[in-house]
Amino acid sequence: MKITSLLVIILLAVSSCFAVNAPTSTADPISHEIWNGLLKKYVDAKGFVNYGGFKKDQAELRKYLSLLENNAPNERWSKEEKLAYWINAYNAFTVQLILDHTDEKIKSIKDIGSKVKIPFVNTPWDIKFINIGGKKLDLNNIEHGIIRKDFDEPRIHFALVCAAKSCPPLRNEAFIASKLNQQLDDQGFDFLNDSYKNQVSAKEAKLSNIFNWYGGDFKDKMSVIDWANKYAKTKANKDAKISYMDYNWELNGKY
Repeated sequence: MKITSLLVIILLAVSSCFAVNAPTSTADPISHEIWNGLLKKYVDAKGFVNYGGFKKDQAELRKYLSLLENNAPNERWSKEEKLAYWINAYNAFTVQLILDHTDEKIKSIKDIGSKVKIPFVNTPWDIKFINIGGKKLDLNNIEHGIIRKDFDEPRIHFALVCAAKSCPPLRNEAFIASKLNQQLDDQGFDFLNDSYKNQVSAKEAKLSNIFNWYGGDFKDKMSVIDWANKYAKTKANKDAKISYMDYNWELNGKY
């Protein structure tokens, strides 16, 4: 059995471990303008991240993270407001996690933490450095325990960015409720038409391993081929061969 397949099985087997009750507050929906400004300054149109710029402007980033931590969504927020909040939170805290380790000159997010990696125990995604609504969270809690658990939306896999070159591009604007549907579709289009991450032809679809790892999320809505054809400029035949590309975990930016 391939290592990737084994990790998928492990992920499915322990996914319930990530489940958390989403923190709540009495706050009104927040503005993501600070995050939007930082993204426009330090992320280019292709999603390449200037971590050095973020580092110099870290006071602004921390101001935004504090805003997130002190204003968790509540029942008065719309579904779109909640989802935009959690996607932005995941991406912003991922940037902060990288900044916390820039002095170590890491080449990948997977370099963070113990040298002995035990899946779902001491990975970078299990570091509880986030405090939202008085609850200590890690990135896995946000992605698997809140977003995937509470929102029936496969397109989040085009928007959540774990700081790797094979990830979808980090959008250089914040996700906001009023534009969320279009933004998620835009992310799907950009992701599927980046030949470094997906290659679709009439006879073959070489897809990101994201479609493999989270195949269940996608297939709940439609087939993987249909997802590819929804966004790819070149359409694959229904009987096209599907394969999955190697995932490059190198950092999606520079210091």
